[in-house]
Amino acid sequence: MLAEALVLVALPLLLAAAAGWDLASFTIPNFLQGALIACFVAFAAAARLGAPDIGLHLLAGSIGLAVGFTLFALGYIGGGDAKLFAAVVLWLGLRDLMSYALVATVLGGVLTLALLGLRRLPLPALLARQTWILRLHDSHAGIPYGVALAAGVLVILPGTEIFRLAAAG
Repeated sequence: MLAEALVLVALPLLLAAAAGWDLASFTIPNFLQGALIACFVAFAAAARLGAPDIGLHLLAGSIGLAVGFTLFALGYIGGGDAKLFAAVVLWLGLRDLMSYALVATVLGGVLTLALLGLRRLPLPALLARQTWILRLHDSHAGIPYGVALAAGVLVILPGTEIFRLAAAG
């Protein structure tokens, strides 16, 4: 029951918070990644993951951290996005890493194209009063990839190993 609640409630809520924070401020606070990691530890215990499975999830998280910080160093994503990617991949493990990376990349591309298109249009007066929307509309601003990273998890979640483990528990 706890494993189910962590996968179906805690994980989506934390991802929604990260996406919302990124949209509003182009930052993802460290406490959200920390909460994701803490919830994974609780999930691993509740789902009774064995040491080899936990090791594979830790390996996936390490790969996610290396990939994320490489993309950060190259200037493609922000540091919060890199840490969010690693925390998410810790949850998903090696089995679902590639499908997640593909879906998140496609969603990131769609988000980028949508924002670039919207930035070419004038803002309606009502929206121009919102600071966070002005920031999103700024042509010199980055792209809040945390939105795509969070959405990518939600898209693939029903087909993941953690979903199956939560349902079995």
